[in-house]
Amino acid sequence: MNRRALLAGGAGVLMPVPVSVGRPLRTGLEKLADDGWAAVRGTRVGVVSNPTGVDRDYRHLVDRMHADGVTIGGIFGPEHGFRGSAQAGGSEGTGTDARTGLTVYDAYLADQAKWERMFTAAGVRTVVFDIQDVGARFYTYIYTLYDSMAAAARLGLRYVVLDRPNPAGGGCHGPMMTDGYTSGVGRLKIVQQHGMTVGELARFYNGEFLSGRADLTVIRCEGWHGRMFGRDLNLPWVPPSPNMPTPDTALVYPGTGMFEGVAALSEGRGTTLPFELIGGPGFDYRWGDRLSALDLPGVRFREAYFTPTFNKFANQLCAGVEVKVIDPMVYDPIRTAVAMLVEARRSPAFSWRVDGGTRYFIDLLTGSPRLRTMIDAGAGTAEVTGAWTTELATFDRRRRRYLLYSRPGS
Repeated sequence: MNRRALLAGGAGVLMPVPVSVGRPLRTGLEKLADDGWAAVRGTRVGVVSNPTGVDRDYRHLVDRMHADGVTIGGIFGPEHGFRGSAQAGGSEGTGTDARTGLTVYDAYLADQAKWERMFTAAGVRTVVFDIQDVGARFYTYIYTLYDSMAAAARLGLRYVVLDRPNPAGGGCHGPMMTDGYTSGVGRLKIVQQHGMTVGELARFYNGEFLSGRADLTVIRCEGWHGRMFGRDLNLPWVPPSPNMPTPDTALVYPGTGMFEGVAALSEGRGTTLPFELIGGPGFDYRWGDRLSALDLPGVRFREAYFTPTFNKFANQLCAGVEVKVIDPMVYDPIRTAVAMLVEARRSPAFSWRVDGGTRYFIDLLTGSPRLRTMIDAGAGTAEVTGAWTTELATFDRRRRRYLLYSRPGS
């Protein structure tokens, strides 16, 4: 049996914990299908989904509903598109789905007014959301969720979330978004790694940002808890985006996604290990040696060399590290990435990415200039991560009333 080790309380005793405690894991999609689609029959449905909306036999939600006679008024495709053919920052456009003949609306970058127009054009009365999220504030699907929920609330539509596990687990980490730094990679005031499933996040949105106006139903998972990670789950993994190929990618992404804000280092796009490989032409083995010497919890750094095929440093040899998570229970993606940034900043080759000549992209990713300015001033990892302790604790308390599954320590 596949088992993980969990530290029990403060005793330091390693206890085996089965992947599924007492019952097999089922997603919201599987529960809805097993119930004969009862929660959505008799209404005209709009589906917000992408290639991740599949059951354990890799059958897509839309294909199953359509074959079973559920009335679907339209499909709404987020970034990368409904069938997933577009790269980062792209979509598939509005058109007709070849398999079902249904209209697919291009919902990428849609504001709430456009969502209202699309829902109205499709004539839907119930909206169903089924997309695999990865738990980071800068992953755009959580804003697809928010804007479509807000639009549905204004139109008086029912909103149903088919929940899925968070592959990065249920812990929250990192800084809060602040006024003046919201963007497409961080639009709402949540912390960098929110540690919620999409169902829990929808409940949080409804309570904190929508004043409870959404007619929200979450069909929750069975058999998942916040101490389980994507690599533990006996569920299909369909890449939520082209650069999220495995559950291990999702595990590191809330931290190493920050390297999109560093001009001198590739975050591994254009390789087979995006966000796990980090490096640049101006770096060498010494960066990895310094990181290994830190003995950070739950992670090891492999000296790595790679040549991206696109994005930063395309066709140039980069030197750096592969981030190897050995124990997700003690690994903190954001603390680890901060340590990587602190050590990388010591190199003369280091530079931050500046967009439009004025804005540091790292500030948009982290929610304020604080991380950048502290690292530039010579602050260490503990000082940088300690700066958000209070805001993180406040967020964790706020989110608890919306959680559907147990968490570490609970």
